[in-house]
Amino acid sequence: MHYPWISRADRLLDYLPTVGKLLDLCEENYHLLLALAPQLQDMRGLHASCRPGHMDLFLEIQEQTPYTTVVHLTYYFAHEEGQRADPDALLRVYHDARQIDVVNLRQKALPIAASYQHPSLLNKWRINVFLSKWLSFCSTQKHQFFANEVFLTKMHG
Repeated sequence: MHYPWISRADRLLDYLPTVGKLLDLCEENYHLLLALAPQLQDMRGLHASCRPGHMDLFLEIQEQTPYTTVVHLTYYFAHEEGQRADPDALLRVYHDARQIDVVNLRQKALPIAASYQHPSLLNKWRINVFLSKWLSFCSTQKHQFFANEVFLTKMHG
């Protein structure tokens, strides 16, 4: 399902969301993540998607239950102090509701946390817009993860 008002980049971060539109966005994020990891409910461990000419994308399954999956999604950049994750997202995926809840998101690209007011609807909107744009970007780069392809070395620095 695609919502045309989500794909417009203009002023999405300043948009005054409603709870209904936020839930629509969380549902779209669910479908975007499943396009990257179609076997998400069957996956365990750390997975890497390596595309020529692009940063490697890492997906780590941290918890798997019948109705939810907790995933860590990130890139790892080489840094003088070791590996640095950015963007760095911890996501709870609700398979029965077809929604994603962003548990934690750290990134340097957009100032979404500058005016954080927990649990602000506007802040949740901004975080989910960022996630939507990032997942869409990963999809355009043809990243994908599969249950039978586990990355054995943990990259945390």
